[in-house]
Amino acid sequence: MKTLRLLVIVPTALAMSLVFTQANWAQRPTIQINRNFQPDPLILNGNSGGTVKSNCGNITTEPNQVIQVTESLPYLRLTVESQGKPTLLIDGPGGRFCVMADSYSGGKPELSGYWQEGKYSLYVGELSKQEYRYILSISQKNK
Repeated sequence: MKTLRLLVIVPTALAMSLVFTQANWAQRPTIQINRNFQPDPLILNGNSGGTVKSNCGNITTEPNQVIQVTESLPYLRLTVESQGKPTLLIDGPGGRFCVMADSYSGGKPELSGYWQEGKYSLYVGELSKQEYRYILSISQKNK
């Protein structure tokens, strides 16, 4: 009788776990970016790093942020700040780009310039095997 009860409870618990896990993934909204988005800069937070080793550091299997550029923008700047050694992997309509920190950006991964309309998956990676809180700034203002 106990075995039969376990055969009912375990699959039910697994199914419920999957439902709640998928609900958490669905809660990551796509952020709409247009010429007049507010506030500017838009500040997003999360945890850098992950278990997937890539040429852009350690990243997660799912993007940290997803943005939808609703119209081509002549200028947009993304900057990541973190206590660690963050990277920024951008996968979008123009291709896949890895941005590393350099002395020009003050040690912060930064990408700026023309952005074409489309959906962009943003992965905030980490060169070390640790995770750190990050701040992602999205702005149309030139420094």
